[in-house]
Amino acid sequence: MNAGATLANVLWLAKSSGAASRFAAALRDPRGAQTRWLATQLARHAPSDFGRRHDFAALASPAAFARRVPLSEYRDVAPSIARIRSGEGDVLACGRVTHLAPTSGSTGARKLIPFTASLQDGFRVAVSSWMIDLARQRPAMTGGPGYWSVSPLADNEDDAPTATPVGFADDADYLGGASAWLVRQAQAAPAALRHVREPADFWSLLLLALLRQRDLRLISIWHPSFFQVLVGAAEGCWPALLEAIATGACPWVQALPVEARAAWRIAPDPARADELRRLGAGRWVEWWPRLQILSCWGEQAAEAGWARLRQQLPNVLVQAKGLLATEAVVTIPLGNEKPLAVTSHFFEFIDDRGELLLAHELSRGAHYEVVVTNGGGLWRYRLGDMVECTGFVHRTPSLRFLGRNGRVSDLRGEKLSETFVGEALRSLWSDQPLPAYVALRASEHEGLAGYELLVSVDATSTSVTPLADRLEEVLRTNPNYALARRLGQLNALRVIPVELTHGADELNAQHGRMGDSKPQLLLRLGDASP
Repeated sequence: MNAGATLANVLWLAKSSGAASRFAAALRDPRGAQTRWLATQLARHAPSDFGRRHDFAALASPAAFARRVPLSEYRDVAPSIARIRSGEGDVLACGRVTHLAPTSGSTGARKLIPFTASLQDGFRVAVSSWMIDLARQRPAMTGGPGYWSVSPLADNEDDAPTATPVGFADDADYLGGASAWLVRQAQAAPAALRHVREPADFWSLLLLALLRQRDLRLISIWHPSFFQVLVGAAEGCWPALLEAIATGACPWVQALPVEARAAWRIAPDPARADELRRLGAGRWVEWWPRLQILSCWGEQAAEAGWARLRQQLPNVLVQAKGLLATEAVVTIPLGNEKPLAVTSHFFEFIDDRGELLLAHELSRGAHYEVVVTNGGGLWRYRLGDMVECTGFVHRTPSLRFLGRNGRVSDLRGEKLSETFVGEALRSLWSDQPLPAYVALRASEHEGLAGYELLVSVDATSTSVTPLADRLEEVLRTNPNYALARRLGQLNALRVIPVELTHGADELNAQHGRMGDSKPQLLLRLGDASP
């Protein structure tokens, strides 16, 4: 047992218990919890420029808030964020903006999301509830360090002058304050890794940090193919890694900032090096014998990777993450459910008829677009994520991520949305997880347009024709697609088996920080694909 990591974990959980208890109570009264949260934020941010312009001080209910404040998208807040970046205060919300967090979402160019202490409170409340629940399921997780995803700086991060810092050091920065400090005390990999721009150096340093931790208890990553990339990197530098662990000398230290190099003066551990030598570079499932929890994406395009990890790690709790965006925590994984984070932010939902509903008004089986108000200055912000209400935890809706609302492919007027495509693909494998890789790709060559189903070879058996016919039938339930096919504007669907060698490329090719973008089931013209 790692005494330092254990103490940090226990202190963090003790600090988290109050927020977790309040969330547990709020699950029985989501309407009251949401009303109280909104009232507190309106009062707190009434003196801001946005609050004065929209008369926050006079808004006494969610209904009044909805009447006075319009729905917004990023283009609506971008001018205000430019003011924040130049150093202006109290623009969208009151209080110092500690960071501008870059994100691309799933559909476009980089966005900068303002982070304040109030928004960090929202993330901290959600993560506290999540961690308390995990500790109840796996008490042994507190006995050693954890790894929370640290991604390197992306090449497209600009160097424009800014009075407000852009980017976080690591995922602990989402929490802020004492919670972030405690997480870092139990962190297996230091935040300085994000400054390593060369991918080979980054993966080598990350492997060194993780492999030294035989007692690793928790791994929180984004894309399930993380381990495919990690093992590939290990196979290329395995002897050097073992030598570094055995001797304490790090051959990649020059890739780190000068001020961070002292943290890599590690104690020699020849016994650990010998253990890893016996296991080999490919047997990663045995690298950490006390691993308790693995958290990663597990819905839609990531479902197959998540299911594969569950098979590979039968003694580990492999949990699919809730719906988490840079702008807000939408759902919190609790057991097999993912209830709405009703004590972290304020939520509204747009239904299929375009009507707005509150959390307590959702219906099982219905689909909605998520609208969020967070504590950092995003007011009635259209997140762009589509969800399905799968049930309720007490009175709070449990939600499943369906895809991006604004992600549409339109070659010949068919307007296929990612949400529709996701449900169509799910219907092909209704009684099992999606294949290890699957995506519908738009194609146009020499005036001929159509769609291609990219699917891993293990899912195509001996013939692709039945698969193509079944998907074609489902796609034709979209009347625009059916018309375009009937008129000959779209070619017949093709099925293309692909080898499972794209994982590293997919993870590295995402926009923004490596692994930040959600996996995609619909590849439009111009999108990267394997």
